[in-house]
Amino acid sequence: MFSKDISDTKKRALRMLAKRNFSESEMSKRLIEKGETQEDAEETVRWLTQLGYIDDSNYAALIVNHYAKRGYGKARIKEELYKRGIARDMRDEKLALIDENEGEYAALELLRKKLKGSEDKDDLRRARDALVRRGFSYDDANSAISAYLSARSE
Repeated sequence: MFSKDISDTKKRALRMLAKRNFSESEMSKRLIEKGETQEDAEETVRWLTQLGYIDDSNYAALIVNHYAKRGYGKARIKEELYKRGIARDMRDEKLALIDENEGEYAALELLRKKLKGSEDKDDLRRARDALVRRGFSYDDANSAISAYLSARSE
């Protein structure tokens, strides 16, 4: 038995979805935070999923695409997917679709913007650290720095 008319919960969820996309987990948490019961939240999420208004697979793909285009590395994107309640297997599946060349290009572009032609050792270290903070591995960051320096010497 539901605590109140479930249609109120569904209306609230639809208003939330009109503003932005949500994962199943996010929607359930937000509804509960707004005062809905766990049962009503779960029923509403099932209903929205059946209608296709919530689709974790598509949502995960959107997140991966968005953050990859903005120059973030896999670790940062994986963290974002985790925060949004995307299941581990789905996170791994969507992260595998990231083109490695696109990641290298994004890292190199970020270096060009940060360094502005500098080859100073401290500047290079800070730029590498910035790449790592954006989710690139140390190996990827060091490879990007090597590519940046070799492009500068040509």
